Order: sequence, then C-alpha cells, then structure tokens
Amino acid sequence: MITLEVWLYGPLARYGGASDHGSFALLEPRLPDGSRMRDLLSFLSLPSEERGITFVNGALTAMPGVQPDLDHTLKDGDRVGIFHLKSMWPFQYRDGVALGPGLAQQLSRDANGR
Repeated sequence: MITLEVWLYGPLARYGGASDHGSFALLEPRLPDGSRMRDLLSFLSLPSEERGITFVNGALTAMPGVQPDLDHTLKDGDRVGIFHLKSMWPFQYRDGVALGPGLAQQLSRDANGR
C-alpha cells in the first residue's frame, strides 16, 4: 500500500468529504502499490474533466484539456495538488514550474505538430 498527501482546491474540496475545509481539502488516502493518477481520481470519485492544473511533487502534470498524467504511477509519499478549472495559477509558481515527464512530452509533441 502507498499513502499520498492530496490537496484539493476550490470547488474540488467537496471531494474531500470530512476533510473539506471550504476552499481546500487535505486527504491522506491509502491506495494499492502501483496505483496511477486515474486510480486516485476514481478513489476520490473526482471526474478528470473537472481538474484544472495538477501537480505531483511540485511538477506540473496536467492542465485543462491536457491530461497525460492519467497513467502516471504514484509512489508512497507523493504530494498531489489538484486545482479546479476556475482556480488561478498558484502564487508560488509565478517564476516558472517544472513539468512532469508526461506533460513535457505531450507539449513537445504538440509544439512539433506530431
């Protein structure tokens, strides 16, 4: 089993159940080893299309309409932040952000027309 630190922001906080603090929710779900982002979303009953930007360990892994992270394998202790479509860009990333490998590959493919 793995344990994650999951932050849900804005209207997505409602998927936090008892951990809902209004504008955010903090959860520590335990999932089977080898779980992927799609498994976490299923566990939360959170439709992927409601996600805006998503971070795993500080790296941007998904944006509205670009969600190559669904098959990203999560590891024990991963910190996942999921923002609603209407959320603003987080202040701490104003100077740039690291891209997760799936998103970097997707954006590179789109930029090259392939």
